[in-house]
Amino acid sequence: MIFPEELRYTSDHEWIRIEDDGTAVIGITDFAQHELGDIVFVDVATTGQTLKQGDVFGSVEAVKTVSDLFLPIDGEVLELNSAIEKSPELLNSDPYGEGWIIKMKPADAVQQDGLLSVGAYQELVGA
Repeated sequence: MIFPEELRYTSDHEWIRIEDDGTAVIGITDFAQHELGDIVFVDVATTGQTLKQGDVFGSVEAVKTVSDLFLPIDGEVLELNSAIEKSPELLNSDPYGEGWIIKMKPADAVQQDGLLSVGAYQELVGA
């Protein structure tokens, strides 16, 4: 499994990366997509909404289950990745690249410092 060093992680298996322009990109981890299996649908109806850390911002549907997606930090959901609307399997094949889920405007990017480091996340999932 892949665990990029530059990301922060949640115990709910989301990752976050703050871009140079201050925008945050969020997706699910390689571990999460592996556990879910073949992803067939992504539902995000929160674009334009301001949410709090831990709020549900959408869901991922796999062949056998549906899993909620939780916001890693406070902020406004700006954009859903249009590529995953057409090809949700990108979450399986490239969870840290083309399979990102949303972009958001963080209320306070410093909040990400309270999330899991790669080492802490690997420990959480037993990797």
